[in-house]
Amino acid sequence: MSIRKRFLKSKPVCKVTFKLPKQVAGEAKTVCLAGEFNGWDTTATQMEKLKGGGFSVTLDLETGRAYQFRYLVDGERWENDSEADGYVPSEYPDAENCIVEV
Repeated sequence: MSIRKRFLKSKPVCKVTFKLPKQVAGEAKTVCLAGEFNGWDTTATQMEKLKGGGFSVTLDLETGRAYQFRYLVDGERWENDSEADGYVPSEYPDAENCIVEV
């Protein structure tokens, strides 16, 4: 998994690319990124399937903040990002949300 950040000099925005590799996605048909940046909408931010079988999406996030997020695979299975900036307990037992700081 990887998170790539590219800060813009012209405005307080960071282009953040989220990638979920095939090793984690498996034979997934869809992966959506849900988090504070989209109201935890599990269908709003669908990731693009890559040739190698992984998934990727790039978002413009306002800088100076930390955002919680998770990946939803095929609408059924939640995954965390091993390269997140941190983790916090979620409202569900035995589950954590990832943090990305920009």
